[in-house]
Amino acid sequence: MKKLSIYLVCAWMLISVSSCTSFDDLNTDPDATTKVSPEMIATNLILNIATPSSQKSFFNSSFMMKYMAWGEGAASYQYNKFGRSGFGAYYKLVSAQKMVELAEAYNQEAYIGLAKFVEAYKMYYLTMEVGDIPYSDALNGESGGIKPKYDTQKEVMLGILKSLEESYANFSKAKDFDGDPMMGGSIEKWKKIVTALQLKVLINLSLKESDPDLNVKSRFASLVANSDLMESNDDNFQVVFSAKKGQRYPTYNDDFNYKEYPMLSITLVDVLKKFKDYRLFYYAEPAESKLDEGIEGDSWDAYIGVNPSDPNSDIMTAYGHKEFCNINLRYKNDPAGEPFITLGYAEQNFILAEAALRGWISGSADIYYKKGIEASMRFIADNTADEYCHGHEITDAYIASYLENPDIQLTVGKDNGLEMLMTQRYLASFLHCPWDVYYDYRRTGYPELPMNEETNQNEVKTQLPKRWMYPQSELDYNADNVKEAIQRQYGGEDNHNALMWILQN
Repeated sequence: MKKLSIYLVCAWMLISVSSCTSFDDLNTDPDATTKVSPEMIATNLILNIATPSSQKSFFNSSFMMKYMAWGEGAASYQYNKFGRSGFGAYYKLVSAQKMVELAEAYNQEAYIGLAKFVEAYKMYYLTMEVGDIPYSDALNGESGGIKPKYDTQKEVMLGILKSLEESYANFSKAKDFDGDPMMGGSIEKWKKIVTALQLKVLINLSLKESDPDLNVKSRFASLVANSDLMESNDDNFQVVFSAKKGQRYPTYNDDFNYKEYPMLSITLVDVLKKFKDYRLFYYAEPAESKLDEGIEGDSWDAYIGVNPSDPNSDIMTAYGHKEFCNINLRYKNDPAGEPFITLGYAEQNFILAEAALRGWISGSADIYYKKGIEASMRFIADNTADEYCHGHEITDAYIASYLENPDIQLTVGKDNGLEMLMTQRYLASFLHCPWDVYYDYRRTGYPELPMNEETNQNEVKTQLPKRWMYPQSELDYNADNVKEAIQRQYGGEDNHNALMWILQN
């Protein structure tokens, strides 16, 4: 954290135009802006949250959740190998503070709302990785607090929920704001986004629903009754790509160096085939080995998955024999691809369905569940040219018939519908909402994933890892505080399989 604080201060000094030396005068572009504005920082913060990783790392969460294997060689996450977390999120929180300061005389409520949302978002995903984190004492580097203490995960979650409540209130008092490249600065859309994140945080506290301080069930019900909810895919918090270089879909041919290596899994392909789910034809290309046998690309038989837990030698054999499905060409040939969803309407409906199953709200779990499936299918159909669906277009009539399919009803499967719900959420999240499906699996055990003790690189061979370890930088520069947190949570052992507080019954 010492290095982090120094770097943050220096970075801010570099972008603050406070110098008046002759060197600066000689090297300043008279047509360029010489001030950092709240709009500029807002753009950076929003894109930082919403823009996906590029190159091979784009697929990391897909490897972890067994959507795919990799034809180039063994991928660490495919075989459940975790490393250490990183605390780079704190950089953005300092920028958010500066954004609010600069907006003092200009629609500050909107920028305060955005800053609190960014803080909650960043801290939520960080605590989900490791457990306890610096929170209340995290941003005091400029006043000498270079070794922040760690708050408990419960304290962090309470702080996140409070920040989101305040964010919603700030947006409710604000005007539309500048600097938002995704939602156009629409306050009404941002209120829905804040609510969506609140619901996500609360559903991930499902194992703590009896905690009186968190008050999870009543908080959730109050949000549904009183806050703005996403109403369609038009409300998705998503990045829309274009043909312009630097703004293209992450796997577009001209930019992506690994286009031959994705190998879709049995966990995705076989389940889609079982349900006669047309999303298969939008997600995948037919296996070349099947086409070589004379099977047409519009046949279900042309699509085969690999078991991503198989030994890498078997994966390489399947790759060499072309006995696998690559991702659909729409992800490679169309520079705009499809929008990348961070928080979405389909996901919100699946969360509401789970809450209804748990008795947190009075609405119909089945209605929310089917709205989630429909939203997923409509999103795919609306963002895909007909040439890429292999003769299986998702139409209104198809969606209606699919929703009546006996095999996908909530009554099928285990735990009063939870297994089927999580299976459908899994199918809808392909190449979106990275890591959220892993957190759902970690919390619920669904959907069932292939497990191979011989290839599993996790220390516990019968399960996926439960967490990342703390960053080495914290052990180097904030050792006393991080070691105290490790002792408090995990008996002094920082490992990948210890249960953080939210996972403890």
